[in-house]
Amino acid sequence: MLQTSTASAVQSAGNDTARAPSSIIIVEDDAPLRALLARLLTEDGYDAMGVADGQELARAMGDPHRPPADLILLDIMLPGESGLSLCRRIREASPVPMIIVSARGQEADRVAGLEAGADDYIAKPFGRSELLARIRAVLRRAGETRTQLQAPAPVVFEFAGWRYLARRHELYAPSGAEVALTAAEHELLLTLLRNPQRMIGRERLMELSRNRIASASDRAIDVLVSRLRAKMGGARRTDLIIKTIRGVGYMLVADVTQS
Repeated sequence: MLQTSTASAVQSAGNDTARAPSSIIIVEDDAPLRALLARLLTEDGYDAMGVADGQELARAMGDPHRPPADLILLDIMLPGESGLSLCRRIREASPVPMIIVSARGQEADRVAGLEAGADDYIAKPFGRSELLARIRAVLRRAGETRTQLQAPAPVVFEFAGWRYLARRHELYAPSGAEVALTAAEHELLLTLLRNPQRMIGRERLMELSRNRIASASDRAIDVLVSRLRAKMGGARRTDLIIKTIRGVGYMLVADVTQS
């Protein structure tokens, strides 16, 4: 159950009335909790709506009368398709930020959620302040990525046949095919490219990439590296580019040119 407080909500939209509020979809089969989360987020300035399962989520995301979702809060234990399965399927098709909210809070559960493509994982019960802070952090990372898309003169990194356009958030394989990245994967790759052939510890890598998904002990960086390697052709190929320094961290070992 969500831990609430009687303090008045902080309006995240601030005084910027020209900007539409961020749209958040809550996927939660517990109707009272779903209503509570929707009310809390609405009070905090978001355009929030709740759905009970994957089918209702699909209808909400396909509704032409609603703005595209800026973030999805996703429970794991859902009727029909599970939250983890939904997360994987959505991530294959979209970079929309997702935060898993679940009563299953063991490290293995959090790692499974991150591996499925979630940007963050919150275990129930949680406090109002923590939930809002995590939402703001994920939306901020996604917003920074969108801002970079509009910036002129993109910085181009070339390494081992790959091309990465940092400001446009675009990664191209040696074949020329574009590889879609989430905001967290973008931050990780950009950090490695800015520090080539330098060993970076897990905690330092999280700090440099501004990735606040979880603590280093939760293997958040390991999961992100795994996801990035999978998108770049699998562990065997990318081990030659992103080397694991056992018990310490990672190193991008390829030569990198920047223009």
